[in-house]
Amino acid sequence: MSKLFLLLPFLLVVFSHANTSGTPVEPIPEVTVVEPTSENIFLPLREAANADLQSALEQELLANPTWRSLIRNKRMSVSLVDLRSDGEPRLAHLNGDHMMYAASLPKIAVLLASVDALEKGELIETQAIRQDMRLMISRSNNAATTRMIDRLGFQKIEEVMLDPAYRLYDPNYGGGLWVGKRYGSGGGRHPDPMKGISHAATSNQVVRFYYLMAQQRLVTPERCDQMMEMMVDPELHHKFVNTLDRVAPQAKVYRKSGSWRNYHSDSAMVVGPDRNYIITALIEDENGETICRELILAIERALGNNV
Repeated sequence: MSKLFLLLPFLLVVFSHANTSGTPVEPIPEVTVVEPTSENIFLPLREAANADLQSALEQELLANPTWRSLIRNKRMSVSLVDLRSDGEPRLAHLNGDHMMYAASLPKIAVLLASVDALEKGELIETQAIRQDMRLMISRSNNAATTRMIDRLGFQKIEEVMLDPAYRLYDPNYGGGLWVGKRYGSGGGRHPDPMKGISHAATSNQVVRFYYLMAQQRLVTPERCDQMMEMMVDPELHHKFVNTLDRVAPQAKVYRKSGSWRNYHSDSAMVVGPDRNYIITALIEDENGETICRELILAIERALGNNV
């Protein structure tokens, strides 16, 4: 898969402040402007909002009266990233910064914290750990996830989500990915500080996770490859994947979903042929499973694909 680097100028702006104390002011050091290259510049996803894609997404989603009601009542959020043009991702979303309960989808936060801990030597990469990481993602196994959470601790997961390099949980943008409870009994709760949700996500932060992973900007390129290997070819063929199996059977799908009671979430990166996009949906509705299946058709139409 091609890397999506953007060759745009990067300007470092230095602000000086007036000194009213009468003490000498040290001179501002000269700033070297780094010329952009594909190695040091890429487009932050929030800067990739695209009016045409936004209009197409709204047209498809708001035409459905049930979806329109869910969106207006903040019970449905959808984020879409079109990656077909190298270096020029296009972002569109509805309620993308609205944090919701996301069931098992935030297990991707545990995955990222796990590879970060492995890279830093905080965990030893054993066969048991690799197996639990795979089970946690491909089968959404709760016992395996709980074992990984216990190995890491909630503080480690929180630190990685708040890492300035990622900001996958950011109060300035509605929060984001958060895991504050084991996927099993015991262990207490460590809910997110904004809404008190134990397993939380915003659709925009989830698509950012996929985008950063595809750009090989999470931990190291090798760890990104490791995560993608665990996320590709999902073993659960429901929601998004159920429809993708029909409309894009040859595509590679990297995916994580979640369901609990009326909360249904799904996320996927869909690659080839003639496809390269990231989609995330968070839904609070008893028919969320069916909505996810139908939503893929609407997304394909918004992207101009013939389905």
